[in-house]
Amino acid sequence: MTWRDDLTLPERHLGLVQAGEHGDLEAFFDRAAALVADDEAALIRLARPWAGNGGRASAADGVAPLPPLGQRIAVADDEAFAFRYPHVLDGWRAAGAQITPFSPLADEGPPADADAVYLPGGYPELHAGRLAANGRFLEGRRGAAGRGAVVFGECGGYMVLGRALVDGNGESHAMAGLLPLETSFAEPKMRLGYRRAALAAEGPLGAAGTGFRGHEFHYARIIEEGPGAPLFQCSDASGHDLGPAGLAEGRVMGSFVHLIDGEGDG
Repeated sequence: MTWRDDLTLPERHLGLVQAGEHGDLEAFFDRAAALVADDEAALIRLARPWAGNGGRASAADGVAPLPPLGQRIAVADDEAFAFRYPHVLDGWRAAGAQITPFSPLADEGPPADADAVYLPGGYPELHAGRLAANGRFLEGRRGAAGRGAVVFGECGGYMVLGRALVDGNGESHAMAGLLPLETSFAEPKMRLGYRRAALAAEGPLGAAGTGFRGHEFHYARIIEEGPGAPLFQCSDASGHDLGPAGLAEGRVMGSFVHLIDGEGDG
């Protein structure tokens, strides 16, 4: 098979540029589908069916879904906050939670009746100036925390919960200030790997010691973190202790770990 320049996708520091940022993605898929159709039999030979639960993980497979953060969960959803697992949101819905998306880049805050706010990972460092200027978004998060809602940030979402985010040009932008955290992208350094994350104390995610499986992949550096209580005690995929991770202050919490599921029995 020859190299096809028309089937390449642009990249950035965390992988491919997100689908929502492509202007002609359907045409790209049409070209890719036509190429695959030329040798469909070879693709089928490479495929291996999974004998599990119709291709879906369940508690019977040793997987424990993440507990819902609340009954009405507001989820940040735009080009700055797009790194979320669909199975996590599906699990929350299956548990009876209502999921409502909102766009920080459009200066939207979480709904006033949300009892939880989830800020997933993404590229806030590419939009730091815009986020810092979006008062309704920042005040909406502060208001949610002030009325006792759970506020949970992962990776990029964690960075935005902090006091400041330094972008790639070295400019510092004020963030929500809900956690004593300052991060920087001015001198990027990669952190990558699977993680076991055990809750350091009881909180909205469960009892102290509750374990989760997740991963960490970012280039941001921590300039200042704390003082404050850690959210997790972490180890890597080989079981090596990585020490405390993240911060928790009341019902506001976050870390650089993207949670995948609970440890279950598998």
